[in-house]
Amino acid sequence: MAVKKCLKNIEWRQPTKISRIRVEEEFYIEDMAMWDSKLFISHYPSHEENAEALKKALYEIKEQQQNPIDSDVAIFAKHALFESELNLLTLPYDPLQKFKAHVEDLIGTIAQAVNEPFWPEGAQAQVDIVESWYHITQNGGYHDTHSHPNCSWCGIYYLQEGESSIDGRNGVNRFYDPRHGADHYQDAGTAYLSADGFMDFSPLAGQIIVFPSYLKHAAMPYFGASDRIVLAFNCQVNVKI
Repeated sequence: MAVKKCLKNIEWRQPTKISRIRVEEEFYIEDMAMWDSKLFISHYPSHEENAEALKKALYEIKEQQQNPIDSDVAIFAKHALFESELNLLTLPYDPLQKFKAHVEDLIGTIAQAVNEPFWPEGAQAQVDIVESWYHITQNGGYHDTHSHPNCSWCGIYYLQEGESSIDGRNGVNRFYDPRHGADHYQDAGTAYLSADGFMDFSPLAGQIIVFPSYLKHAAMPYFGASDRIVLAFNCQVNVKI
C-alpha cells in the first residue's frame, strides 16, 4: 500500500569545501505489512441458551475419564486441570454438535476473508476440525507455553470463566509476540510495534478467540473456587472450487 503523502528526500551536494547546497526531490514510500499475525475475537451466539447443556455434557464426559489428562499430551505441562481426549466435537451430544457447526462456519468465514486474494476465484473454504477438547481447570491450575502443530487455525471458547480476572492475571490466556527480538530495544521510533512481548486475554463467558496455530500461548495460573471451563479446537482448511 503506497503512502498517500509525498515525502521529501534530502541529499547533500558539496560544490566547495566550505558550503553545502541542499537539494530536495520527491519520492514515495510503500507500506508493506510483513509477517502479520491476525487474531480474531468473536462470540458464540447460542452461548446463553446452550451453556448449561454444554457444561452438563462435559461433566458427564469428565466422570468417565480414566486420567486427568485423557489426551496423554504434554501431561507435565499441565497442572490441576482435566483434559478430554482430542475428539470432543465428534461425540454424539446435541450441544456439542451445535457448537461444532458454528466453529466450522466461523473458521470458514475467517479463512475465506484473510486468504481470498490468494485463492482461485470462486474458491470456498472447507474446514476440518482435526482435534477438539475441553479443559476444566481447578484452583491452582495452569497450562505451560505451547503452540499447536498440524493445523492452520485454532480456537478457544470460554464456556465458564470462573473467577478469572485481568487484575492479577488470574486465569488469563497469554499470547506471545512471534516477532523475536521486537522488544529488544524500544524508543519513540518503535512505538508502533507495541512490543511488550505478550498480550493477555481474560476469559469472558461466551467469547471465542481464534488465532493462527504458530502463536505461542499459555493458560496462566488460575485461582478460584469454581471451575474455569474452555473448549478448544484445531482446524485444517482446504478449498473447494
